[in-house]
Amino acid sequence: MFKLIKTEGHARRGEFVTPHGTFQTPAFMNVATCGAIKGAVSALDLKNIKCQVQLCNTYHLHLRPGDGNVKALGGLHKFTRWDGPILTDSGGFQVFSLAKLRNIKEEGVYFNSHIDGRKIFMGPEESMNIQSNLGSTIAMAFDECVENPSPYGYTKDSVNRTTRWLERCKERLNYLNSLDDTINKEQMLFGINQGGTYKDLRVNHMKEIAELDLDGYAIGGLAVGEPTEVMYEIIEQVEPYAPKDKIRYLMGVGTPANILESVARGIDLFDCVMPSRNARHGQAFTFDGIRNLNNAKYELDELPLDVHCDCPTCKNFSRAYIRHLLKSGEMLGMRLMVMHNLYFYNNLTQIIRNHLDNGTFGEFYKQNIEILGTRI
Repeated sequence: MFKLIKTEGHARRGEFVTPHGTFQTPAFMNVATCGAIKGAVSALDLKNIKCQVQLCNTYHLHLRPGDGNVKALGGLHKFTRWDGPILTDSGGFQVFSLAKLRNIKEEGVYFNSHIDGRKIFMGPEESMNIQSNLGSTIAMAFDECVENPSPYGYTKDSVNRTTRWLERCKERLNYLNSLDDTINKEQMLFGINQGGTYKDLRVNHMKEIAELDLDGYAIGGLAVGEPTEVMYEIIEQVEPYAPKDKIRYLMGVGTPANILESVARGIDLFDCVMPSRNARHGQAFTFDGIRNLNNAKYELDELPLDVHCDCPTCKNFSRAYIRHLLKSGEMLGMRLMVMHNLYFYNNLTQIIRNHLDNGTFGEFYKQNIEILGTRI
């Protein structure tokens, strides 16, 4: 399923074959939490901005419109009209970040909906049931994402429970894939490495879950408040124990510089709401650095957001016009910004792949790592 084509240092160039098409890695997944990219960007638009994989969220789609409704409508692919790979997050992170009241048990988590307060239960089997109804290409295992920092003892217990939940997820998904009415009978399963910021817990957990021979392995519970340097250290500690022949996914990360640093440490797959969220507030990622369109200096600026970019936004519209739209509260301003930022992220990973193909990733890294994080 995952083919490692070549390496440069720890950086990896590969491709991942799925029931809904093959995508090239390193790759960035465009986050369509509720089945759509925030900012009025449709699945059809994604084709024009180099998107390879769409990510949707189990928790949110379970609440609205309901996974049973999505299944009745043919699954996420038919529902959203995106025909490429779709990964669904298990809902675990949302349960632990959005639910004000929650009670963690061995069987799963009891919590209140952040929308209307109604009581909900979600465990490994429920998460797999929902994701099977959604018919995604890749299902994520249900896990507990602890706060950073958390006490060592609690984190260790949480990691052990996450492993037991993972084994239940695997068993349940195998069963669901065997049913006649399952939308995607080849649905894949990724396990999630946890352990907070404790290196020994992280390493031991990766060793344990690697033995389950899953379709892919994610590193979760990072980029949630700990210093960036700590995140990089955790990746470096865990990477040697992640299966070499399986895809590696760093969840919820991050800035362009984060992606470049993490590719250099052996990560293949990324997702983050940052490009679309920041775009809606006027922040554009460019190869000259980070540009804030709210600044008055762009009021008469006729240049595109990024002079190095050939996205639909930069081909047709000026900084001055987009700034005007944002200041006027026009939805088109947010849409154009989101289109650009997502294109930038997708294009960045394509450029990284090209440099890995040519054996020049190290040079590209040195030339761009400082610039990408600079605020213009």
